[in-house]
Amino acid sequence: MVTDSLAHITGRCQVHLPFGVLSERLDWVLANRLQPEIGLEGDTLYTTPPAEFLRAAAGLRLAGLGCTLHAPFMDLAPGSQDQHLLRASRHKLRLAFELCEVFKPRSIVCHLGFEVNKHDYKREEWFTTSVATWQELLPLASQHQTILMLENTYESGPEMHQAMFQRLNSPRARFCLDLGHVSAFAKGCWQEWLPTLDPWLGQLHLHDNRGQRDDHLPIGEGDLDFSGLFAYLHEKALNPLVTLEPHSEKDLWQTIKNLDRLGYLDTINPE
Repeated sequence: MVTDSLAHITGRCQVHLPFGVLSERLDWVLANRLQPEIGLEGDTLYTTPPAEFLRAAAGLRLAGLGCTLHAPFMDLAPGSQDQHLLRASRHKLRLAFELCEVFKPRSIVCHLGFEVNKHDYKREEWFTTSVATWQELLPLASQHQTILMLENTYESGPEMHQAMFQRLNSPRARFCLDLGHVSAFAKGCWQEWLPTLDPWLGQLHLHDNRGQRDDHLPIGEGDLDFSGLFAYLHEKALNPLVTLEPHSEKDLWQTIKNLDRLGYLDTINPE
């Protein structure tokens, strides 16, 4: 249970929750005043009755709690050169974007999905197709004042994100920096991504690891440089949305306690 002394953390952060958890534990979410980043992975978009989405959205709205969405990404190929796979990927993403009308989220997070080992031999073709995918979806978010956030996953550096934002050229297309992915997958550090992507930084996905795998440890229990990152954000007057990504309730409470103890959020000012 979030105490009053920790409410300043939950009031400034989103907490990643799969929609199934949000739906089943909506009373718990509201009681703890958690602002969810609603995960839409798996079959959620195909099997959930529309009334369930409406119920959850109404509950959050009546409680005065904001939310963000996390679109599906597993097995999707937004830059695919196979027209059947591309059509299926765009259809599933469109179903997620259509929920912007229901939830009125501050952002919808998607994965750019570029993997050098898979796509580099047809980089230009992949990029052109991917641009078209996001150009098709971006207006669906923009009409509800929702920002499209493109997150890093297996990309080894910031170049493809930079090129995408330059091509989209929209204030509604921004970068979501996942610090854990930079460490576990790119085998690098945030300094290699910022300041290249500073102009487009809109959101952070925060969890910890030790550089070997995507552990999603509570913040402060791995090796990632959170103190340096938040000092940099403060210096540059950057105010991204912050999403916590623990994978268990126990780790959620520990993450919130650690954030309170370490005082990172105190170094940046919410917009």
